[in-house]
Amino acid sequence: MATVFKEREPLSQRPLRLASGTALCLAASFALDLPIPVVAPVFAVFLLATLNQPLSLKAALGLALVVMLTTGCGLLLIPLLRYYPVSGVLLIGLGLFLAFRYGLRGGNNLVATFLVAGLTMISAAGTADYQLAVTVVGALVKGLLLAVLVLAVSHWLFPEPARDRAQPPARVLPDAEAGRIALRAALVVMPAFVLALTDPASYMPIIMKSVSLGRQSCTTTARGAARELLGSTLFGGLLAIVFWFALRLFVDLWMFFLWMLLFGLLLGRRLYAVRSQRYRPGFWLNSLVTLIILLGQSVQDSVAGKDVYSAFAVRMGLFIAVTLYACLMLQLLDQPRRVP
Repeated sequence: MATVFKEREPLSQRPLRLASGTALCLAASFALDLPIPVVAPVFAVFLLATLNQPLSLKAALGLALVVMLTTGCGLLLIPLLRYYPVSGVLLIGLGLFLAFRYGLRGGNNLVATFLVAGLTMISAAGTADYQLAVTVVGALVKGLLLAVLVLAVSHWLFPEPARDRAQPPARVLPDAEAGRIALRAALVVMPAFVLALTDPASYMPIIMKSVSLGRQSCTTTARGAARELLGSTLFGGLLAIVFWFALRLFVDLWMFFLWMLLFGLLLGRRLYAVRSQRYRPGFWLNSLVTLIILLGQSVQDSVAGKDVYSAFAVRMGLFIAVTLYACLMLQLLDQPRRVP
C-alpha cells in the first residue's frame, strides 16, 4: 500500500498523513481506554505537523528522556506546591519561561512543548491527589508512545520524498527577543495552571489548551492575535459542535475514526496550502487541537453520564476566556520597551 503513494507530491501527502495519523491516534486512544485519551492525538498533531520523517531511535530515546525529566520535575514540585504554594507557582513559572526560551533559542520545539505540558499537568494533578498525578504521568507516557508509533505508521503509508525530508533549520532569536517572547508565552499558560490547582481533574483540558496557546503565541504578533488566537478557538469549537452532531447519527468507533479523518483532511489542506491565504498555519493547527480537546472531553462526559451540553458550554467559555487573556498578553508584551 505504501508504494502507491510514493510518487505523489509532498504537499498532497502531508494533509493525508496528518489526517490519517490524527484519526488513527484518536480512535486508538479511546479504543485502548487510555487515561486522558485526548493527550495522544494532541501529541500526534504536534509531531505530524512538525516532522517530515519518522523519529529515529536516537530521537525517540531523547523524547523518552524528556518524559522522564518532565515527570520527575513535576512530581518533585508537588510537595512544594502543597506546603509553599507561592514558591511552587513561581518555580513553575520559571520552568515554563526556560522551556519556551529553550525552543526560541534554537532548541527542539517538541521537547519544549512536552516539558511545558508535563510540568504543568503533573504538578497541578499532584496538589489534589498523588494518585491523580500518577495517572497523568501514565497518560503522558502512553500518549507519547502511541503518538510516536502512529507517526511511524503514517510516514509508512504516506512517505515524504527523500529530497524533502530534511528539516529546515530552527529559527534562533536573539537573547533579548527570545526572553521577551518566552516570558509572554509563560504568562499565557500560568493563569490556566493556577486555575487548575483548584480542581485539577476538571481543568486539565484548560491546561492543554493554554499550552497550545502558549506555543502559538511564540509565532503570533499582537496585530493578528485576536484573529488568529480567538478565531481559531471559536472555529475549533464550531467544528467540535458539527462533529458531535455528525457522530450522533451513527455512534461507532469506526465512524469516530472516519469523521476525524474527514475533518483532519479539511484542516490539513488549509494547513499545507500552497497559495497565500488569510490565515497562517498556526490558525488551522490550533483549530485542530481545540477540536480534539473539546470533542474528546464531550465523549468522556457522555460515557460518564454527565450533561454534555452544559459541560461543553462551560468548557468553551473557559477556552474563550483563556484565549482573550492570551491576546491581552500579546498586546501588552508584543513590542520591546524603548530605551531612552
